[in-house]
Order: sequence, then structure tokens, then C-alpha cells
Amino acid sequence: MSSTNQSPEYLAAQKRYLAAKTDEEKLLCLEEMIRTAPKHKGAEAMRANLRSRYKKLKEEIESKKQQKRKIAKKEGIKKEEMQAVLIGFTNSGKSSLLSILTNASPLISPIEFTTKEPLVGILNYYGARIQIVDMPAINSEYFDFGIANSTDLLIVLIKNPLEIQEILPYLQKSIAKKLFVLNKIDLLNKEDLRKYCAYLQSKKYDFVAVSTKTKEGIEELKEKIFLCFDKIRIYTKEPKKEISPDPIILDIGSNVRDVAEKIRKGLSEKIKEVRITGPSSKFPNQIVSLNHILKDKDVVEFKFD
Repeated sequence: MSSTNQSPEYLAAQKRYLAAKTDEEKLLCLEEMIRTAPKHKGAEAMRANLRSRYKKLKEEIESKKQQKRKIAKKEGIKKEEMQAVLIGFTNSGKSSLLSILTNASPLISPIEFTTKEPLVGILNYYGARIQIVDMPAINSEYFDFGIANSTDLLIVLIKNPLEIQEILPYLQKSIAKKLFVLNKIDLLNKEDLRKYCAYLQSKKYDFVAVSTKTKEGIEELKEKIFLCFDKIRIYTKEPKKEISPDPIILDIGSNVRDVAEKIRKGLSEKIKEVRITGPSSKFPNQIVSLNHILKDKDVVEFKFD
């Protein structure tokens, strides 16, 4: 191969190719190798070999993408009313966090890129069901940008605040809120933890510091996740009966009429009287109108004609 007189640019691209961890990275390196390969006649075979490898790898990548789409279509991830997606680099602790927050049992391993397809669990936060999706590593070939770009909330796991600038370019098309989770704080000394938190605060990032090993910060994280959705939990009851254990989830600023209409369209027209007990009431069993603005954890009692 020495007779082809490869340029320094070609040799650098070749070195990156040999060190690449994903097919996408290899494809970019091959493009650079083709672009910088010698143009003389003696290098024709080398250029043909590069083009052949490039074409084959591109076809393999597309085949894998199609297979992923088939799997997603077959299994389906039906988006719930509240959905959050866990993202981060490999070994950031996403699977461990999913296991702690939800009823899911993901494969947890120190081996890189263990997660190869989205895994789903449900976080039950005092009656509010939040769908949590654990995604493959954001820099892996299995990462599904469709899910990440359409979700309501991105929970971004980091071990160091510097990772944020590496992750954000992947999320340019996402309009979801971002909650940053500084994970593995049990491995940090007090000074590094203080510096990391001070940096995140200075950048005005919404963040929580946690440890999936010691469970420190997990309860605060659950609350933050719920608050990110700008929702309220409204409990209903019938006269002389117990309060319903399952809340109705509504947007902040919703009123009594919204509760009735979510239960059943047209129900608000049959209401004779409404009583409220909770944060938005001045006293227990306060009689209010259908336009009364509700607050989280209010209890609404309807009386009908």
C-alpha cells in the first residue's frame, strides 16, 4: 500500500476509522478516506475497494434502521398522557434509574451499549402515571431520534456537566423540556459535587443530583419529573362515598368544567352543584362554579340533577 503514497489526511482518517466504535462513525471516516485518497492510476484498486466498503456499510446501516423501524412498529410504544425519555451516553446509569423509578426490569450491565432498543416503564407518582422510556446510548446506532424528538420531557443523565455540550447537538430537533440528572454522585468528593452543582446552577439548568446506588436524590427527582409536565392531580368523589384513588390529570390552570368533560363529554351540563376541598378552596366543601380554577390535589365532589 505504500506505493499509493497516502496523504497525512488519509492516514488520519484511516486511524479514526480503525478506532471508531459505531458504524456511523466508520461511514464518516470512509467518506473522508475516499475524499483524500490518492487520485493517480496506481491507486485505482484502493479507491474501488474504499467505495465498495462504503456502499456495503451504508447498506448495512440502512438495513439495521429498517429492522429497528419494523421492531418499533411491531411492538409499538404507545405514547401515554405523560411521557419522559431517558437519554445519555453509555454507562450513564439510565437502565439503573429506570429500574428504580418504575416497574420495569431492564438488563443492567457495565458492558458498553447494553441497551439496544427502547425499554418502557411506568412511574406512579402519587397516582399520576408517567411513562418512562429508556433509550439506547445517544451516540449508538440504536438510538431512536423519532421517540426523543416527539416526547414531552427529556431526562438527560450525565456524570459530568461537560457532557452536556456533547449531548445537546443530538437534540437540536427536540422541543421537549430537559431535566438534567447528575448521576453517580456517590463517586464524587464533596468539592467536585459542589463545583458541578454550582456550574449547573450558573447555567440555569433544571437539574437534580442523584445516586442510583445509594438512592440519594431519587424522591426529589420523582417530584421534579412530575412538575416538569405542568400538570395537576384532581381527585373526585361522589356524595357520601370515598375519594377516588386515581386522580384525573389536567393542565395547570384547568377548571371544574374541564374535570367533568374529561370524565365524559357533556357531563358538565348535568352538574347541579360542585364542592371543592383542597388547596384551591377557602374551606372544606366550598361550593364553587364550573369556572373555578383548580390546584394540584384538589378533591372535587359533583352533584347531578
